[in-house]
Amino acid sequence: MRTTLMATLLLATAPVWATPFASGNATQGKATHAQKCAACHTAKAGGNALYTRANRKVKSANHLSQQIAACNNMLALDLFPEDEANLGAYLNGQFYKFK
Repeated sequence: MRTTLMATLLLATAPVWATPFASGNATQGKATHAQKCAACHTAKAGGNALYTRANRKVKSANHLSQQIAACNNMLALDLFPEDEANLGAYLNGQFYKFK
């Protein structure tokens, strides 16, 4: 019984693992990025180069989520969790392509 329950829970959450930021809206994330992130990233790395450079620090969807949350906290961006998910959906779809 316990094994069946665990297997059911794992299968139920599998699509979440398969698609990072599945709950995010990339279109809204793009708008949030333009409003809250682009100015700093452009000044720091010349626009999208921060995301596309060969030695980028973000190496996984989980790390991307952590980085978005860290920027939100350190810079007091006042983003809600859904805003962070939207940013993740946009950045992942546009630059990172984590699966």
